[in-house]
Amino acid sequence: MDEILGLHPRLVVEGADAALQFYVEAFGAEVLERYTVDGQVVHSMVAVGPVRFAVKDAGGPDPAPSGGAVPVLMSLDVSDADAVAARMLAAGATVVFELGDHGYGDYGGRLADPFGHQWMLSQKIEDLDPEQTQSRLDSLY
Repeated sequence: MDEILGLHPRLVVEGADAALQFYVEAFGAEVLERYTVDGQVVHSMVAVGPVRFAVKDAGGPDPAPSGGAVPVLMSLDVSDADAVAARMLAAGATVVFELGDHGYGDYGGRLADPFGHQWMLSQKIEDLDPEQTQSRLDSLY
C-alpha cells in the first residue's frame, strides 16, 4: 500500500476566512495555501506545528456543520489514485465524483465509504506554485 502519501481532515465551514483567522489566533496556525472560486475558499491548508488540516467554505455537496452533524472530508494524498480507488470500490465504496485531471495539478476524485464518510483522493501530477494554481482555478470556474 505504498500509494498512500498522507491524510488530513478537510473542515467545511460557513466563513472559511473567519475560521482561518480563528485558527491563526487560537492555535498560532500558519495558512500555507488558500485558493478561491467566485470569492469562496475552495481549499486552504493550515499548519499548527506538525499538524496539517484543510479548511473550505460550505457549498454544493459540502455542507457546514448543522443540527449536530459535523461534516469532515478526508483528503488522502496518494501516488496512484486509480489503484486506491479500485481497492476502495472493491471494498464497497461508491463514486461521488469520478476520478480525473482537475487542471490544477492534481488527478483524483471523491468516493464514499459504506459508512457515509467521503474520501477525496488526490494524486499530484504537476507541480504548480500558488499563483499558477489560483490562475488555473480562475480559468476553470
